[in-house]
Amino acid sequence: MAKDFSSMENSNCSSNPNIHEISSPRRRTLLQGGLGAAVSQLLAPLAGASALAGCASLGGDPLLGFKSVPTSTADTLVVPEGYVAQVIAPWGDPVGLSGENHAFRDDAGNSAAQQETQMGMHHDGIHYYPQNGSTSGLLVMNHEYTDDGLLFPDGMQNWSAEKVRKSQAAHGVAIIEVQDEGGQWRVVRPSPWARRITASTPMRVSGPAAGHALMQTAADPTGQRVLGTLNNCGSGMTPWGTYLTCEENFINYFHGGDTPSAHEKRWGLRKGGAGYRWHEHDARFDATKNPNEPNRFGWVVEIDPMNPSSTPVKRTALGRAAHEGATVAVTKDGRAVVYMGEDARFEYIYKFVSRDRIQPGGARANAELLDHGTLYVAKFNADGSGLWLPLTHGQGPLTAANGFADQGEVLIKSRQASDALGATKMDRPEWIDVDKNGWVYCTLTNNSNRAVSGNPGTDAANPRANNSMGHIIRWKENGDFSATTLQWNHFVLAGDPANDRAEARGNVQGDLFACPDGLWTDARGVLWIQTDMSTSAMGKGDLTRTGNNMMLAADPVTGEVRRFLTGPRGCEITGATATPDGRTMFVNIQHPGESPSERSDPADPGKYSTWPSGRPGARPRSATVVIRKRDGGVIGT
Repeated sequence: MAKDFSSMENSNCSSNPNIHEISSPRRRTLLQGGLGAAVSQLLAPLAGASALAGCASLGGDPLLGFKSVPTSTADTLVVPEGYVAQVIAPWGDPVGLSGENHAFRDDAGNSAAQQETQMGMHHDGIHYYPQNGSTSGLLVMNHEYTDDGLLFPDGMQNWSAEKVRKSQAAHGVAIIEVQDEGGQWRVVRPSPWARRITASTPMRVSGPAAGHALMQTAADPTGQRVLGTLNNCGSGMTPWGTYLTCEENFINYFHGGDTPSAHEKRWGLRKGGAGYRWHEHDARFDATKNPNEPNRFGWVVEIDPMNPSSTPVKRTALGRAAHEGATVAVTKDGRAVVYMGEDARFEYIYKFVSRDRIQPGGARANAELLDHGTLYVAKFNADGSGLWLPLTHGQGPLTAANGFADQGEVLIKSRQASDALGATKMDRPEWIDVDKNGWVYCTLTNNSNRAVSGNPGTDAANPRANNSMGHIIRWKENGDFSATTLQWNHFVLAGDPANDRAEARGNVQGDLFACPDGLWTDARGVLWIQTDMSTSAMGKGDLTRTGNNMMLAADPVTGEVRRFLTGPRGCEITGATATPDGRTMFVNIQHPGESPSERSDPADPGKYSTWPSGRPGARPRSATVVIRKRDGGVIGT
C-alpha cells in the first residue's frame, strides 16, 4: 500500500450513521459466541474439501509444514530452515527491451530515458504468467511510488522537468521474462515481452465513464484517452490472461486550490498534494488548471502482458477508488466477479459482477467483458449477515437530484455514492483473495482514527477503537459469487496479548503480527499474510515486539498462523505469486530502508538499509525475491 498520507486515509467525512452500535470482537470471531452454529455450518464444506485435498490438519498432512522464523530487526531477509532466497529484478535493472541495457547507477545518475527502460521503484502487486509451465514465464508487477531522496543524487533540490519525467518513469508496471536455470532464476534479456508502462504511457478509457464530461480535459476533449497510470498498488490476474493493476493514492500527485470543491474535498485533494511537485513542470497534475484530470485516475487498469503492443485500458465500470487490489472469481455460469478494497480510513469494499460470461479465446475474446455489469458496495450487519448494495444510477438515492446525473457520474463519484447508500465504513480495506472453498478474505490494515476525536465509532465489522493492529474479515456469499447477500465473520484480530491496551491484544493463534496488508491464497489453500507496519511506528507503543515487516502463513481451518519470512529494515512485504507447481514463490520487498519521514536523505541514502547489496552506503533497492525449498518441495510444506 502507499504511504500514510492522511488526506487519503481519512477522507470519508460523510454523515452516514454508524450501522452497528454494539460490537463484540469475541462474538464476531471464528467459531466463538452467538455465530458459532452458523459459522460451523459454513465451515463444514471447507473442512471436508480441505481433508479431501490432504491439506487440512483434519487427518491429512498438516497444511503448514515449516518451522516458523523469529521476529527480526536485522537488515536482511530471513526464510525458514530448509529454504533459500534469491534476489532478482531490483529497481534500476534493465527489463530487457531490445537494444536497451542501461545498468543501474548507485549514484542515482540514470537519466529519465534510461529509467523508462529499467525496473521501477517500490515493487508491489505481482503475478506469474507461465509460458513453459513452472520453468519460465512472465512476471508482471506494479511500481507504486518513488522516494526522491533515492531517485536523485540531490533529492528534491534543483527540481526540473527532467526530474519529473524520471519520477514518472519509475512508476507504473514492469513486464519481464524469467527463466529457471537449474534452481537459479534469471531475467531474460532481451525479451520480446519486456515492457515498461509508466505515468506517461497512453491509455484508453472504457466503460460508462468513458467520454463523460467530468473526464474531459483541454488535452483530451473526448475524455477517452489518458496518459499514464500511477500509485499502482495491488493487482489481479484474470482467467482470460490479463493483468489488473490498481491506482491507489493517486490524489497525492495533484495540486489543488485554496478552496476545494465538495467533490475534490471528498477525494482528499489539497494544495501541494503530498509533495511530489509534478505539477510544477507537468500541468496535468495542477488541478487548478485541469480540474478534471484527477477524475481520470483511481481506476483499475487492464493490461495484456502477452501483447506488448496492446494499449492498457482503464475499466470505469469497476468504479473509481483508491484501489488496493482486484481479485477475480468466476460464477457457476461463467461470469467474472472482481473483488476490490479501498485502502483509506472509513472507506469501502466493492465487487463488480460482469453482465456477460467469460469467453474462450483469451484477452481478445473478452476485450469488453469488464465494461458491462453491476458494481456493488458492501454493508456488514451486526448479526453476521451482509448485503451488496448496487451502485446503479436511478436506484435509491443515486439520482440526478442527489448529484448523480448518470451512471458515469455514479462511478466517478463512487465514494459519494457509497456514502449515500449507507455502506459500512471499513478500517482501510486492502487486499482481497478467494480460497478454493469460496471464502473471501479481506485485510483491514488498521485505523487509529476509529472512534477517536469525533470520527466514526466502532461497529461489528470494525470492532476496535484506535485500531492500531488491524484484522482480517471474511465472508461467504449466500449462493454464488454474484449473490447480493452474504454471511461474515472475523478470521483473526491481529495484535499482541501482552499489550497494555486490551483493544490491541487480538486473538492470533500462533505467531504475533500487526497491520495485515498483502493477501494471497495458494493452490493448497494456505492463506499468506503480509504486513505493513509504518516505519515511524515500529518499535514503539503497540508494535513493540513485532520487529521488521513479515510474511506469515495461516491455516484457514484451524486458524494457526506461522511466520514464514521477515524482511530487511524499513521494508514492506507486498505481493506474492508462485509457479503452477507451487515449488517457486515470488515475493516483492518494497522500500527497504524507508525513513520515518518516508523520504530518504540524499546525503546518506544507506542510513537505514543497504539491502540487497549490503555495501556500505549503497542505495537500498526494492526487489523481487525468489523462494524455494532446498529439497525442491512445495512451498509451505
